Amino acid sequence: MATRGRPGPRRTLTEDELLDAALQLLDEGGQASIRGIAAKVGVAPNAVYTYFPDKSAVIAALIERLLGDADTGGFADESRPWRERIEALALDLRANLVAHPGAGALLMSGPMDGPRTTALNERLLGLLIDAGLDPADAARSTYLLIVYVLGSIALEVADETDPGPLPPEDARVARRRATYDQIPAEVFPRSAAAGPTMARFITTEQYLWGLRRILDGIKG
Repeated sequence: MATRGRPGPRRTLTEDELLDAALQLLDEGGQASIRGIAAKVGVAPNAVYTYFPDKSAVIAALIERLLGDADTGGFADESRPWRERIEALALDLRANLVAHPGAGALLMSGPMDGPRTTALNERLLGLLIDAGLDPADAARSTYLLIVYVLGSIALEVADETDPGPLPPEDARVARRRATYDQIPAEVFPRSAAAGPTMARFITTEQYLWGLRRILDGIKG
């Protein structure tokens, strides 16, 4: 009669490992479900429930990571002018979300009220108040910046249908240009003429163009 061997050591998981798995699932076009995460890391779903009670908790944690990771770099450098710091934050947020386009939609479907996100909001409010805005205008400006940044990224990501990282910017612009070149100029003359410009709406250049005009208005 065969005897059962002793069970092997239980695998130690970390929250970061589970969030990495969730991001991989989203990057592959899947869902960040508890069962999907468990299968990705090779454990039973109960092991994931130890860290996250449900899918909404996973989404909240992903939002925290994606937004909180941008609270570093140029934005955290208090020696830089306020406009440069906001531009650095906007570029870092875009880089984080474009790297994981499948997670971009989560920012529109989950709360942004976790501790890291709230800390980021607090720093942005303080930066705008230090730049000369009163607290109410600083709050309104913070909301405006968040809407612009997340809205721009959401539209950029939605432009692609295939899962995974976005193609290089030049390739995406070329594809968009080919589409806009099909606009019949005799029917839509202004749109046809604007085609080359519209093709570049998903570029870093356009992103910064809009951001800088918002910053001009905030301090105008």
